[in-house]
Amino acid sequence: MPKRDSTIEQAFFLSFVIAVIATLGSLYFSEVMKFLPCELCWFQRILMYPLTVLLGIAVVRKDYKQSLYVTVLSVIGGLFSIYHYLIQKLPAMQELGKSCGIIPCNTDYINWFGFITIPLLALIAFALIAGLNLYIWKQTKGD
Repeated sequence: MPKRDSTIEQAFFLSFVIAVIATLGSLYFSEVMKFLPCELCWFQRILMYPLTVLLGIAVVRKDYKQSLYVTVLSVIGGLFSIYHYLIQKLPAMQELGKSCGIIPCNTDYINWFGFITIPLLALIAFALIAGLNLYIWKQTKGD
């Protein structure tokens, strides 16, 4: 197997692992820690959970063409995460979070080191998945 193929395969598998960790992390926060997700959290879950299934199937089948779809879903999820994080951290936007639903979107269930929140964790996962799959797509678009 050429080195290029090995690198692409590893990047694809790593993006799957990141999606699984993000999915399990969100389930841990809601099911074990009993943190009720707000509406923006639900949108991020709606975009992350299918990535786990899509990437799992694509990794097994070595279907690198799925990387384009994965990148698009990840970018959209990342945009929701950025918006959610800004609502939590920018005082000028915190008012928007109060009208989010039953659970206000400006609720910080976790606030590690003063800046790491659940939307930031989701953003990191979406960004890593998008970056890895953009790389895969660029490497394989001629295939």
